[in-house]
Amino acid sequence: MAKLTHFDEHGASRMVDISDKEITDRIATAHAKITMKPETFRLIMDKKIQKGDVFEVARVAGIMAAKQTFTLIPMCHPINLTSVKIDYTNNSADTIDVFSEVRVTGRTGVEMEAITAATVCAITIYDMCKSVDKGMVISDIHLVKKSGGKSGTFVFDGNSA
Repeated sequence: MAKLTHFDEHGASRMVDISDKEITDRIATAHAKITMKPETFRLIMDKKIQKGDVFEVARVAGIMAAKQTFTLIPMCHPINLTSVKIDYTNNSADTIDVFSEVRVTGRTGVEMEAITAATVCAITIYDMCKSVDKGMVISDIHLVKKSGGKSGTFVFDGNSA
């Protein structure tokens, strides 16, 4: 069984010391899905949600969230991100898939930043549309891929550990 790195030999919580880790290019991509009524989906696509352009507001929220991840997740390191991108795909009916890609050149990975970005983006879509559809469902939040660092590349294969 793998050793838990956020606890010392006495069981006390700690932030992992990354000072001896190699500086490498690190990239992480994450996914979140939001499903809604077809009518809500159409309002978003037609840019008729009263609060504004849902995709662009959510994109900015996701980028901002990635930059603030260390303030939300207790053991995350504050890191200088070099890039955050948010993209969307949809099924032309009732589902929007959010993909975030976060990059850094540093000593620690950006998986949590990517997951946070995709999640907050989906939450923002919910917030902007909740007046017309409180039954939206946010789901399928996961790391899609990560590269760089000592552990190398990971690609999600659809199976949980």
